Amino acid sequence: MRDLTSIALNTAKRHGASYADIRILQTKVEDLTVRNGELGEMRQDESFGFGVRVIVDGAWGFAAGPSVTKKDIQKTAVQACRIAKASAKLKKGNVRLTKEDVVDTAWQTPVVIDPFRVPVTEKLDLLFRIDEILRKDRRIIAAESTMGCVRERQWLATSEGTFIDQTLTRTGAGYSATAVEQGEVQKRSYPMSFGGQYMGMGYELVKGLALIENAEKTRDEAVALLSAKPCPSGKKDLILDGTQLALQIHESMGHPSELDRVLGLEENYAGRSFLTTEKFGKFRYGSDQVTLMADSTVPGGLATMGYDDDGVRSQRWPIVQNGIFVGYHTNREFAPVIKQSSRGCCRADSWASLPMIRITNVSLMPGDRTLDELIADTKDGILMCTNKSWSIDQMRYNFQFGCEVGWEIKNGKLGAMLKNCTYQGITPEFWGSCDAVCNGDHWTLWGVVNCGKGQPGQTAEMSHGAAPARFRSVTVGVNRK
Repeated sequence: MRDLTSIALNTAKRHGASYADIRILQTKVEDLTVRNGELGEMRQDESFGFGVRVIVDGAWGFAAGPSVTKKDIQKTAVQACRIAKASAKLKKGNVRLTKEDVVDTAWQTPVVIDPFRVPVTEKLDLLFRIDEILRKDRRIIAAESTMGCVRERQWLATSEGTFIDQTLTRTGAGYSATAVEQGEVQKRSYPMSFGGQYMGMGYELVKGLALIENAEKTRDEAVALLSAKPCPSGKKDLILDGTQLALQIHESMGHPSELDRVLGLEENYAGRSFLTTEKFGKFRYGSDQVTLMADSTVPGGLATMGYDDDGVRSQRWPIVQNGIFVGYHTNREFAPVIKQSSRGCCRADSWASLPMIRITNVSLMPGDRTLDELIADTKDGILMCTNKSWSIDQMRYNFQFGCEVGWEIKNGKLGAMLKNCTYQGITPEFWGSCDAVCNGDHWTLWGVVNCGKGQPGQTAEMSHGAAPARFRSVTVGVNRK
């Protein structure tokens, strides 16, 4: 691989590149789905290709190809330089990269059980057993169980002398049951919605998820929701479980802290951010209880790796410290705007995609309460669990989320189950209302596998750690006036 990468870098230099890098990426994917007693999907794919990125005359150029040969790498490097020269004619200013350490190293995701060595028959047997349990009630009209794993091996080389051989492995599984009766439709998922729980690890994750053990409960809650009370409307104290907080963190903290979004580079497609640069280091984002850490080193994170696609070492840093906004997601190109070094947040979703700033693992740090204590200390509230829907404006300021299930809290005790639960708020006001977070015994690193960004669109994966937390006087339900 070193010989192949050298061809790209030397060719780019000869054609005027002041900087060049090449990523050669080999990806293996397996996805399995069982729906209503039948095999819904069995996908096993592999891809192999490369992308060359250059700076010529102060502008970026990028080109990629699926044929990893000396001839095609050389040709693609030339094409990337031509694109950069054309782009330079319309540039507003020169691209300048932060200075980073030159490294020659390797890194890989720690794996106990290689998911690709577990027989497909064993995996499908588990999914079919879950499916059978989910469909034992006639009111369950749709049952879906999924499992998947991905392995990416990437070789990154830069004209500065960096060479990184990195292998990432991700595994996960989950299921859902949809109940229908007399025109009412309700759904419950486990361990979380939208495909289940995924982490940067091997098949040991699947074995530890207690999938069979929770199938009956998931089915019964879906059925119980059919006759549950509707979510009330008005102001309530709100306790969110970790699975819902994961998406709350993602949408109202992860995306607004991406510096390229702040600077307007996502405006045409995914919007901007209210966390503009004059707020950096002094804006009150939440209460003193709210500390959010970005961490691309945390074990098991979907965005955990040794180095990003700029060749920057993974890091841990605060985004919000005791309620004050103190950190952005940055890369080598945009970090100088705020006079910072890169935080190592530059990633692409394939060899054919241009790397850009992506959210890493961002987590709400645990507090000192238990969930029982939090409930006992709540007079009039709702416990909401598992994301069902989300909506947030272009500035990541106003939002509304829906959850699969809720429970009344009256005078410190859990009460009736609630369906069609929703809540809404304004991001800094909502996080400012957080007065308690549960302790580390309740904290879980939850995976998000479907984060979209960019034009052309790319999908990224990251994790958000959270324990249940309470927010005072939140608007819930639907205003029917």
